[in-house]
Amino acid sequence: MSSITGGVMALFPPKCPVGPQERVWIEESMAWLAAEFGLGVLERAPVLPTAEFFPEPYRGDEESIRAVIARLCGYLEVAPDRLTVEIEPDDGEQAMVDGLRLNHSSRSAAGHYRRENGRPVIAVTRRQAARPVALVATAAHELGHVRLLDEQRIPRDRRDHEPLTDLLTVHFGLGVFTANSAFNFSRNDRGWSYSRLGYLTERMLGYALACYAHRRGEAKPGWARHLTTNPRAHLKQGLRYLGQHPPIA
Repeated sequence: MSSITGGVMALFPPKCPVGPQERVWIEESMAWLAAEFGLGVLERAPVLPTAEFFPEPYRGDEESIRAVIARLCGYLEVAPDRLTVEIEPDDGEQAMVDGLRLNHSSRSAAGHYRRENGRPVIAVTRRQAARPVALVATAAHELGHVRLLDEQRIPRDRRDHEPLTDLLTVHFGLGVFTANSAFNFSRNDRGWSYSRLGYLTERMLGYALACYAHRRGEAKPGWARHLTTNPRAHLKQGLRYLGQHPPIA
């Protein structure tokens, strides 16, 4: 049986879930993050959507949102007293796809980062409160700006700083939230809707998570069960590929 398996692998070698340019950028960026922030965060368990990591009751109100962000500050190693957190009202931004009852929204209004009076300010909208996973992904991304921009680790005009910030959430163990929020398709009383959150595709995030797992020495990470279907499939494909093509160190 092993010889048959070996023959199949030789005929159909594992394929990377992303293209060559994306693969190189992800591998080089993950290596840079490891060098910049250290490998210590890879030794701790990834953050998952469970009570173990978010034990406070979540009610979707401002107090709950702030509690989530405070906990994320711990996971991303940001001192809460060094920044200002703003909760913005839902502006209802949404677009209608031509000819269909298909609404969509993007990350543009989900959150933002800025400096004001010498302090970093991160903001999230109340709309995110209805989707706790998206709230975590958005807040983690904005806190990632604090680590990269406020700490002057990269210039503000760096062309890839937004996707790099998404990768930072993967390095710090929050990639499950970022990947699960990248694309959401749902139905409500107004019809079907979909939303995109973040700056990386599901394929790119799946491969980034594969690089993360590979660095942790995980061939079959148990935490993958918390991923939605597409990111989980891309993660598994990426791990098969990395088994034969190790990433950039």
